[in-house]
Formats: sequence, C-alpha cells, structure tokens
Amino acid sequence: MRCCCVKVLMFGRGVIATIYGWALEQAGHDVEFLVRPGRAAEYGETVELDLLDARRRPLGDRITRSWSVRFREELASDHDFDLIILSVGHHHLSAAAEFLAPRVGTATVLVFGSVWAEPTQAVAPLPAGQLAWGFPQAGGGFDGNGVLNGTLMRKIILGTFETKPTEREKTVRKLFTGAGFKVTEQPEFRGWLWTHFIGDAGMHSQGVQLGSLSDMIGHAASFRRALLTSRELLPVLQARGVDLKRHSGSVSAFRAPAILMAPMMSILTARVPLARTNLAAHSDPSAEEPRRIVRDVLREAHRLGVPTPRLDAAGAAIKA
Repeated sequence: MRCCCVKVLMFGRGVIATIYGWALEQAGHDVEFLVRPGRAAEYGETVELDLLDARRRPLGDRITRSWSVRFREELASDHDFDLIILSVGHHHLSAAAEFLAPRVGTATVLVFGSVWAEPTQAVAPLPAGQLAWGFPQAGGGFDGNGVLNGTLMRKIILGTFETKPTEREKTVRKLFTGAGFKVTEQPEFRGWLWTHFIGDAGMHSQGVQLGSLSDMIGHAASFRRALLTSRELLPVLQARGVDLKRHSGSVSAFRAPAILMAPMMSILTARVPLARTNLAAHSDPSAEEPRRIVRDVLREAHRLGVPTPRLDAAGAAIKA
C-alpha cells in the first residue's frame, strides 16, 4: 500500500463507510464507494452531512455540508486500490468476504466493525496476509431526508491477534494517524470484539423492546437493564475462552454497580451532544442489525448452556 495519497475503496455507502470516507478524503486521499448496481443513481452525487467531529476538540466541531462522492458499481480484480475498508453489519460479513475474495487484487482489506463469529473464519475467503483489523469510533444514521447525522471521535481501535502488526497493518495505522486519529491498539482483538459485542447486545436488548436506541436517551432504568443484561453475558465470553482479566477495562462498566452507572449514562445521553447525537440517530424501529445482535448472542448462550433471563426477554419481544 502506497504512502502519501492512498487510493481507498469503501465497501458500501453505510454510515461508517461514509463518515470515515469523508474524513480520509479530507486528509488528501482518493476515496470511492463500491455500491450495488443501480444504487449510484439512487444515492445521487452528494451526501448531506451533519456531523460532530471530535478529532480536534473534545466537544466536537459541527460539520454541515454537501459532500460530492464517487461511486462504482463493479470491481475488477486488476483494480489499483491500495485499501478496501469493509464495514458491514456482522451478519453480512461472510457474504461480503466471499464477494470480495476474487476481486481483492493486491489491496489491503481493513475489516472494520463488529464480529461475533471467529474473526478469521468470518472472512476466511479473503487472503489472510492482506488483512488488517479495526473498529470504528463513530456512529449515527441517515434521517428521512437522507441527511447523515453522526459523530466522529478522535480515537480509533486497531487490533491484532497476539501478533505484531504487519507492514500492511502499520501502513493502515499511518493512514489514520495522518488523518487526525489517535490509534488505540488491541493486541487480543478477538476477545475485545466479543466483549464489545455483548455491550451492544445489552443496549440493543432494551432498544428493541422500547422501539429503538433513541428511546433510551435520558432513561436511566433502561440503561440499568442494559448493563445488567451485559453482565449476565460475561459467562458466555468465558465459555468461549475469553480471559476477562485481559479486558478488565471493557468489562468494568458491566461489573460496576448499575444503580450508579445508569444515571450517569442517562445524563450523558440527555445533555452531552456527542453522546446524544450518536444515540438519537438510531431511531429506526425496523433496523435489522439490533435484532440480529440479540438473536445471535442469545443463540450462542443457549448453545453453551448459559442462562440469560434478561436477554431471553428481549428475544421474546422480537418474536412477539
């Protein structure tokens, strides 16, 4: 992967792809989006952005603008992209990897999002030597008018699986630091991904019952139930072989007294724009990803014989 101006292909035009595609183009890189046939005309030539960008200031800089984007609907194996950023819902990851495998060429592929399966197995069709792994620290959603409302944090998570970063992975790190991000390393990324996933499962267990995550804003009781749900899922991680001591920072919020943590989270989402914007954008009661997260974690808990009465209630609400 070349230095200086990097040619980047974002897989799809989802929220994460759009936010980071914009940030990388602002840093001087050449960014395009790979979309399904017919989608380029549907999306149009610009994306309307309304973002809080916290790379420079803790409370974020407000970005409101129309951003001209470039789409392509085909990808030949002899393309000249240096980096492909693959950020899709966890239940679409394997299919996306199968699609990209014969088309990846010489590019590095950054797998950039939630994974609940064994990570390397989830993307097994892709060449292992061309992979990098990370997790975004951004979020949001498109509103009814097509405006992307979201947040972009300074920190970005990049990880390995008990190995030192390869030259390709080092280049990815340089790309993001050059674009104003602070890289946080996760050397045991498999366990980190799964720990983060049960945190999402706890949140979505409440969101799917209330309607959406946006309905949790300022609602301390819902945050308390979410924390307790994630806490009951810690044995699932242990049964999967995760050493929770290595992820003490991530699990501390689940183990702390929920009666104290929940009001703090409630106040943050009600009064702090970065927290509120991120949650408020998740307002679609029919979104598939939250339901799939709850179902997939519940299925794994049942397979392992771990009792999860709180998550069971969320699963029942989805079926109702």
